[in-house]
Amino acid sequence: MAVQLDPQLLEILACPSEDHAPLTPAGDRLVCTACGRRYPVVDGIPVLLLDEALPPEDAPAPEHPGNAG
Repeated sequence: MAVQLDPQLLEILACPSEDHAPLTPAGDRLVCTACGRRYPVVDGIPVLLLDEALPPEDAPAPEHPGNAG
């Protein structure tokens, strides 16, 4: 489902990371135009918490110390 937010709200929303870059809708998430973090939109409300953000799609998967061979 595509994000449907008020265009005026989208104009003022920014990534909570240090660069505070604008966000663009992509599917059911808002994506930072600078760092690429993906923020969920739950019941029409953007969840702009760094702890809730998904890494950029092209980021490598985090390594788990127990998986090292």
